[in-house]
Amino acid sequence: MQSRETTGVAAEPHWHVLGAGAIGCLFAAGLARGGSDVTLLLRDSGGSGQVIIEDARGNSELTLPVVQTGHCAAISHLLVTTKAYDVGAALAACAGDITDGADVLLLVNGMGLAGPLQKQYPQLRFFLGTTTEGAHRLGPRHVRHAGRGHTRIGRPGQVEAPAWFGQFARGPGRCHWDTDIDSALWEKLAVNAVINPLTAVHRCRNGALAEHAQLREAVAALCREVTQVSYAAGYTDTAQTIEDKVQQVIRATAANRSSMLQDVAHGRATEIDHITGYLLRVAREHGIPARHHQALFDEVTALAP
Repeated sequence: MQSRETTGVAAEPHWHVLGAGAIGCLFAAGLARGGSDVTLLLRDSGGSGQVIIEDARGNSELTLPVVQTGHCAAISHLLVTTKAYDVGAALAACAGDITDGADVLLLVNGMGLAGPLQKQYPQLRFFLGTTTEGAHRLGPRHVRHAGRGHTRIGRPGQVEAPAWFGQFARGPGRCHWDTDIDSALWEKLAVNAVINPLTAVHRCRNGALAEHAQLREAVAALCREVTQVSYAAGYTDTAQTIEDKVQQVIRATAANRSSMLQDVAHGRATEIDHITGYLLRVAREHGIPARHHQALFDEVTALAP
């Protein structure tokens, strides 16, 4: 078989994946199965690069190269899938290995990270992504793919997808280039801001939010505030559809435990600052109290280890 170099076809980028949790492993495996070269970046040099993905069809296993952050050759394409609060430190740990002009795709929860990072690393090009793929860790690099979803990737102001987007389009599930990625991120944040903190505080699965009258009322109140903030911030589609979107997600993920609930249950930090915290900052900018979201934010913050 001829290589891309011998046939005159440019080699596709080699992707490094920073954050070997559920989503990181899922996308690393998807890219590799699609024919891309993929390396996992880990905090330490120990551990195998074996990745196990479980789904309704059974188990699939593959072994990927593993490199310790800060000890890597030049990184030209980086997929970041850490927790939102870890992004800054994780990126700093491998910044010396990232080449000028590199493309960095942030596939993390919440909003508000890209702007400060672009100012800190002006030599890099940041892309943003959001996914509804359902996945959770069963063990180190052992992931249960609980539900198939959609992934949207984009870059504010960029209409055409970069050449490397084809690697995602044929690899990890259903990926689409989104010319209005900010709206896609806001919609995901809005849904998460309703469901995740409520399930964390009440220690319940997503489906319980539709089963109990008190929780249904809480969902409705949170949605009303999201509608107000979304209209004020210019996210009209989310403002008009948030209640339906939230109910759809609750039904589709009724048996799931939200990531925030899992974090609270395991005594870990949560992403509340980057989800509800961001929504509250936007609300304050437009003079909207958002009292129900503030109360929920305070409750989750009080649960922090």
